[in-house]
Amino acid sequence: MRFLPADIKVFTMGKVAFGIGFLLSSAVGLLFFVATANTIEKDAKARFNTMARSVQNMINERVKSYNDVLRGSASLFQATPNLTRKQFHLYVQGLSLEKEFPGIDAINFVRTVTEVELPAFEAKVRQEIAAEPSGYPPFQIIPPGRRAVYDVITYIEPIERWSSRFGVDISGNGDQGRAKARDSRELSASGLPVSFLSGPTRTALSMRLPIYRNDMPASTVAERRTAYLGSVGVGFTVQKLLQGVLGQMPVRGARLALTDVGRRPNSSQPGASSSPRVLFDSSATATMPSPSPARPDSMTFVTTLPIYYTTRLWEFRLSIRKSSLYTGFDAYVPWLAMLAGFVSMMLLFILFQTLSSSSRTAVALAKSMTKELRDSEAKLQRSNDSLRRLGAHADKIKEAERKRIAREIHDDLGQNLLALRIEADMLLLRTGDRHPRLHMRARATVSQIDATIKSVRQIINDLRPSVLDLGLNAAVDWQIAEFGRRTGINCDVVETHQDIQVSEHCATALFRILQESLSNILRHAHATRVQVVLRVERGWILMSVGDNGVGFHPKGHYKLGSFGLIGIEERVNILGGTFDMHSEPGSGTIIRVAVPIPDVLQHPIPLSNPINEREQGTALV
Repeated sequence: MRFLPADIKVFTMGKVAFGIGFLLSSAVGLLFFVATANTIEKDAKARFNTMARSVQNMINERVKSYNDVLRGSASLFQATPNLTRKQFHLYVQGLSLEKEFPGIDAINFVRTVTEVELPAFEAKVRQEIAAEPSGYPPFQIIPPGRRAVYDVITYIEPIERWSSRFGVDISGNGDQGRAKARDSRELSASGLPVSFLSGPTRTALSMRLPIYRNDMPASTVAERRTAYLGSVGVGFTVQKLLQGVLGQMPVRGARLALTDVGRRPNSSQPGASSSPRVLFDSSATATMPSPSPARPDSMTFVTTLPIYYTTRLWEFRLSIRKSSLYTGFDAYVPWLAMLAGFVSMMLLFILFQTLSSSSRTAVALAKSMTKELRDSEAKLQRSNDSLRRLGAHADKIKEAERKRIAREIHDDLGQNLLALRIEADMLLLRTGDRHPRLHMRARATVSQIDATIKSVRQIINDLRPSVLDLGLNAAVDWQIAEFGRRTGINCDVVETHQDIQVSEHCATALFRILQESLSNILRHAHATRVQVVLRVERGWILMSVGDNGVGFHPKGHYKLGSFGLIGIEERVNILGGTFDMHSEPGSGTIIRVAVPIPDVLQHPIPLSNPINEREQGTALV
């Protein structure tokens, strides 16, 4: 067979075009590989940062709870000058330290007396113990000897564990923080471990708050020094403080270290900052109590976040191997992306070569029309995405503001009402039969305070129910119970999982969807029965709300000025879920939503009939 020069030229151009297409496809495949690998690493980094912030918030909340215990104890001593040991014992017993505050080892009151006041003070303490022992041993100051000032541990609980510390004079331990706190009326924190609470495998710290006489002014430094009565202290163990933090992390192999770097720069208490001291390291062992700190490298994520411990500054350092944050499928995704990029680019190149042999005018016209259509679709899609992000951002800001307002009401107004309740209750106990009229007024005052506390709790729950912190199931059960109590409508809840683990954003969105659905039932449905079904199936959370009310036309929720169901649909779309509603006049209404659970392989869930007809039908009878 004889080849013509034109055939040879076409064959040569075909080989060149194939070579160009192969090189271009290989380059695109490599680009896809790098981009996908970087995306997977960025996602892992984002999960790591979220995990670190979650642990940081958890530690901050625990430190704040210890701070609240100290301030509550100080308020008790400040409001009750003649507090008995039995009352203090019952107060500490009521705190349930081992259950509610497992890190706290001891709560004590240190009485400051001068050498002149010492004999009368000793006689009074011994008289109190003789009249009401309450588990306290015979009183004697340790160590003995004459000093100008004594800081004596006068009250300490639990006494059965710390009876040996009763009567100990702590003025000689070199801690200047108490004097500074006495002059400034601020809370002080120990920079050094507390010797009698610390051990070979634990580090103990303390916080103290000054107490002043109620019958003396304490406006200036000189007046505070004169009116100074003593201080209330809380001792806790760092290891117990961090107990369970690593166990709650979704990945294994994480390393957590906590370091005291010194006094906070903006602290109002003067003094030089101490050198950094490691308080806790999860990698420490008996053979290596001080391992080398984790350093960032190509295989490890490391982050350092601040923890504010009163006047001290801690550094929380978390390190996790990158491989611990990858799933088994993540290792193959970059290679699949490279293969997809190579094949796609090769097919596009072949298609381009095929189209180039056609009329250039037709190709140019088709490209122009395609470009305009894609630009219009992209512009419309960007507009829709922007509106959806704006709505999601507005909801997020609104929920955050509700949460902030509820927390401020709880922290400020709630604490003041609690202190007022304690004082009124003490007045009620003291009047008794001696002042019947005053006793009656005190009882009425306590009732009014209780009503105010109940009202404040209701306001907090209206802004953002604290039950959301207990999980989605608890929030749904609480909302249904509250709805049935307020309206008298018979409500049923069907749950297939007792502890559905979702993010705070997802739980809040589902809770608001349930609230809006119940609100619509109350306003429009005239129903006598409501049924809520909550279950998990194939990586999806499915929730349905049905009633036996009057129903409405299927397109009625698109009427002008109606935003309830539209808002529900938008919340579900933001979560990447699906929304379905079935209603007919006189046949009741069913609202069904399905939301994917993050980090779970989802399978399609059709919403045409997600709930078994035996659980919930089109209408409830």
